[in-house]
Amino acid sequence: MGLRGIILAYLAFLLSIGLYGQSGKTYDYGKEFIWGFNKNTAGGLIGGVIFRASRKKSQRMYESVGLELMNIKHQKERRRQSTIGNFYIYGKLNHFYTIRLQYGRELIIFTKAEDQGVEIKANGAVGPSIGVLSPYFVEVMLDGMYNSTIRVPYNSSIYPNQIAGSGRIFQGLSQSSVRPGANLKLSLSFEMGTLKTHVTGFEVGFLLDAYAGDINIMANTHNPSIFPTSFISLFYGTRK
Repeated sequence: MGLRGIILAYLAFLLSIGLYGQSGKTYDYGKEFIWGFNKNTAGGLIGGVIFRASRKKSQRMYESVGLELMNIKHQKERRRQSTIGNFYIYGKLNHFYTIRLQYGRELIIFTKAEDQGVEIKANGAVGPSIGVLSPYFVEVMLDGMYNSTIRVPYNSSIYPNQIAGSGRIFQGLSQSSVRPGANLKLSLSFEMGTLKTHVTGFEVGFLLDAYAGDINIMANTHNPSIFPTSFISLFYGTRK
C-alpha cells in the first residue's frame, strides 16, 4: 500500500472514531503548540519535522504560524551498492532541503469531548519556502584502490566503478546555494488524547512547493521546479 492508500485508510479509520466519540462535555482552549515528524511522497523514511503554534480567533476558527524543515528527493533517486559494499545514489548532483514558513487557518469540524473522541480540523496554510541546494559528495577510489580515496561532489564524469560510497552527511552544506519559493498546504488533522493540556494526533493532506528555476537534484534527467506531495505527520503538543 502506497502513502496515498495509507492516508485514505487513516482518514476512514479516524473519521469513524471521531464520529463515534463526539458525545459528552467538550472543552475549550485558546492556544496550541505542536511538533512532529513528517512522511511524504518526496522525502525519505522521515521527510522532516514540523512545528506549529495556533491561537483562537472564534469559537471554531484558529489562526496558525508554522515552520517545516524537509528533505526533498528526486523521484528517480535509487541507491546502488559499490564494489566494496557501500551504498550511494548514482547520478545525484545535490541534496535539496527546504525551510517552509506558513501562515494559516484551522477550522474545527468535530469538537473533541473532554476525555474521549477525536477533534477533527480542516487546515489551510500558505507561505514562503527557502530551498537549499547542497552538493552531493561521493567517495572516489584513486587508481581503483580503496586505500586511496578522495571525497568530491558528484559529476557525470565519475563512473560507477570509481565510487566507493557516499560522502559524509551534510558535507556539502558550506557550498550550498539558496532557491526562493512558495508553498501551499491543505490538510485534515485528527487530534486525540485524554488530557486537556496535551494533544497527540495525525495530520494528512497535500502540499505544493514551487521554486524559481529548476532544482538540479539529479543528472541527465528532468529536474522540476514544482513539487506536489501528499503527506502524513505524527504530532504531539500542548494546549492551554
